[in-house]
Amino acid sequence: MPDPLSLFRLRPQGGAVQRLAVLGGRPIAYRVVRARRRTISITVDGTGVSVRAPQRAAWLEIDAFLVAKQRWILARLDEWAGVPRTAPVHGMSGDALPLFGERVVLEVAAGRPGVRRDGARLMVCTPAPAACHRVVALVVRWYREQALAALAPRTAAYAARLGREATSVSISHAVRQWGRCTAQGAIRYSWRLAHLAPALTDYVVAHEVAHLVELNHSKRFWRIVESLYPDWREARTRLEREGAGLPLLGRAS
Repeated sequence: MPDPLSLFRLRPQGGAVQRLAVLGGRPIAYRVVRARRRTISITVDGTGVSVRAPQRAAWLEIDAFLVAKQRWILARLDEWAGVPRTAPVHGMSGDALPLFGERVVLEVAAGRPGVRRDGARLMVCTPAPAACHRVVALVVRWYREQALAALAPRTAAYAARLGREATSVSISHAVRQWGRCTAQGAIRYSWRLAHLAPALTDYVVAHEVAHLVELNHSKRFWRIVESLYPDWREARTRLEREGAGLPLLGRAS
C-alpha cells in the first residue's frame, strides 16, 4: 500500500515552515509553526492549512496527525473553495461595500473631503475624485470612526457583565486578527469589523472581553465567552467564512 502522506520541505516564510502533503491523493500545501504548546492543532481557513506544533514534536508525529485528520482537512478545504470572494474596491463610484452587514455603494464627487451615509449610498467628497487612493483612504478612515463608535460602548457593556473594564479601546489596521487584548487590559479591534453584522461583531467583543479575565484560550476562557455569547461556535464559523469574503482596501494614514 502506498504511503498516504508524502512530504517535501519548502522555504520557510514568516517563521513558518512550508510543506507539501499528499492527502487522499491530493497535493496539499500547509504551514507549520512551532510554538510553546503541548499538543498539535490544525486550522483550515481561507488562507489554507496551518499546523501549530510543540517545539520538539517530531516530524513523524506531525505527519501522523495530518493523516489521522485528512478527511476533515479535505472536507474543510472543499468548503472554503466554495466561499465567494468579494470583488476588489478601487475607490470609484459604483464600488459596493458592506457596512455593518448591509450593502452600500460608493458615490464619489468633487468637494471638501468627507464621507457620509445616505441610505444605501456612501457619499465621498474629495478635491480630486479621480485620485482613487485618496478616496480609499477617506473611506477607510470613516470606517475606522464607525468601528470605534460601535465597538467602544459594546466593549464597556460586555466588560461590565464580568465586573471588569478595558483600560482602552482602539482601532487597528489588522487584516488577519479581528481583535487583541493586552495583559494591561487594552483592547484593539480591526476596523474591518465595521463591515460585519452587529451579531458577529458582538462575538468578537465578547471574545476580547473574556481575555480581561483569562488571557489564554483555556476551557475556562471559553466558558466565560459562552456566558457572554452562548452561540459563539456558530458565530466563529460565520466569522471565518464571511471574513474571507470581505474587500481589502488600501491602508489609510
